[in-house]
Amino acid sequence: MKSILFGTVLTVAALAATTGAEAKGCLKGAAVGGLAGHVAGHGVLGAAAGCVVGRHQANKRDRQQQEQPAQPTAR
Repeated sequence: MKSILFGTVLTVAALAATTGAEAKGCLKGAAVGGLAGHVAGHGVLGAAAGCVVGRHQANKRDRQQQEQPAQPTAR
């Protein structure tokens, strides 16, 4: 169990070392995926998959925000 936790911590630390733009969504996804993977017995794989899914969701959210026209503020 300690080796799985250690591997997950190392994976998250390696992902945190990336630049800010690349890590957007990755750290949160890795934490959630690592926890879910730990429960299933595959912590490191869960963290890696969570990172990928988190980045995908963050990129999708950014694209949606860019496509929306700027709305004027009401005064």
